[in-house]
Amino acid sequence: MTTPTPLRALALTCSLKPSPAPSSADLMARQVLDALAGHGVEGELVRVVDHDVKPGVEVDMGEGDAWPAIREKVLAADILLIATPTWVGQMSSVANRVVERLDAEISETDDQGRPHTFGKVGIVAVVGNEDGAHKISADLFQALDDVGFTLPAQGATYWNGEAMHGTDYQDLDETPEAVATTTATVARNAAHLARLLKEQPYPPAS
Repeated sequence: MTTPTPLRALALTCSLKPSPAPSSADLMARQVLDALAGHGVEGELVRVVDHDVKPGVEVDMGEGDAWPAIREKVLAADILLIATPTWVGQMSSVANRVVERLDAEISETDDQGRPHTFGKVGIVAVVGNEDGAHKISADLFQALDDVGFTLPAQGATYWNGEAMHGTDYQDLDETPEAVATTTATVARNAAHLARLLKEQPYPPAS
């Protein structure tokens, strides 16, 4: 039996709540990582708000910037998950900052002229008590694609609570079946695509 190609995943949780406060986005990110583990993918989670990620669109924004260390984890991963809560129908400001910092990868290339993000898979998780998951997924998909990540089929999982309701995802007694099924699909397709890209990289720039 062929041993599957080993893979690594990094989840960037974009909650507005610093650790150790409970976070629904954090919970969903961990569920995605658990699902990926079932496909032989080793995972790590970083709650971005715990780190001083400076505003900007450069790889390193200078003294005190925590992004370079996080970026090293991004570059070491085969799969990047961005998990965000929904605020006023939008992704969190932390998720926006992550997207801004990833923009620098467009001009960071390997010795064959390909961005370092080529060959990496991008996936999304969204939680919230208001509408917005589809728009947020679309915005994040476009951003991830722009900077070089490849998107799997059905590469987003989400939960939106009832409108005008105060229940958080982390308050549910159990994960809704539809969410669990979608999360399993995201993990299965992301691991499959990441292995394909690792074994057969994109061609070099001409």
